[in-house]
Amino acid sequence: MRIGVVTFPGSCDDRDARQAVAVLGAEPVALWHGDADLAGVDAVVLPGGFSHGDYLRTGAIARFSPVMGAIRDFAGRGGPVLGVCNGFQVLCEAHLLPGALTRNAGLRFVARPQHIRVEAGSVWTAGVAPGTVLAIPIKHGEGRYVHPAPDELAAAGQVLARYCAPDGTVDDAANPNGSVANIAGVTNREGNVAGLMPHPEHAVEALLGSTDGRRILGAALASVTA
Repeated sequence: MRIGVVTFPGSCDDRDARQAVAVLGAEPVALWHGDADLAGVDAVVLPGGFSHGDYLRTGAIARFSPVMGAIRDFAGRGGPVLGVCNGFQVLCEAHLLPGALTRNAGLRFVARPQHIRVEAGSVWTAGVAPGTVLAIPIKHGEGRYVHPAPDELAAAGQVLARYCAPDGTVDDAANPNGSVANIAGVTNREGNVAGLMPHPEHAVEALLGSTDGRRILGAALASVTA
């Protein structure tokens, strides 16, 4: 399986994402933001970082990159697309995902281990039962997810994961950035496009403290090769 990882000017987790893909046994394919096609990949990851320096708003300039037109077409055909952190922001700005990401409550950058509870099934959580708690780190300054109707998102099965305590409890104490309803990730209605603020690519090897990121990144591999 070939998984494309997009690099925008200012991306900083693209190499990490490619390494994680390789660890999982797939072939990482480097995609440049100026590419007009996806080189025949089976899935796409938009990694974390600071695309175009986060000028205007996070992801606001990256949404106009040529590669985004190809990603829009790919997603429209049911192709698996995952945006991590800055990639999540880009997908929201491109209207491939609902809602938006804003400055963290307290206006401070947060970087720490974090637990999330999987809420819904999707291409990116295939084989992971709802209610499963995963340990996946976060590092962001604008990760506060906002949406005018989070209950409607949940009812539609579009809430991918919520921030939680190690025992799965969802409350304000477990919310690192003030996201509405503790939402850590969402999907489109079809479930093939997902955005996640925590970084699964930083949780694929035991040396990093957790291998739970394999459950997310590996899900797409399983869904495409099944």
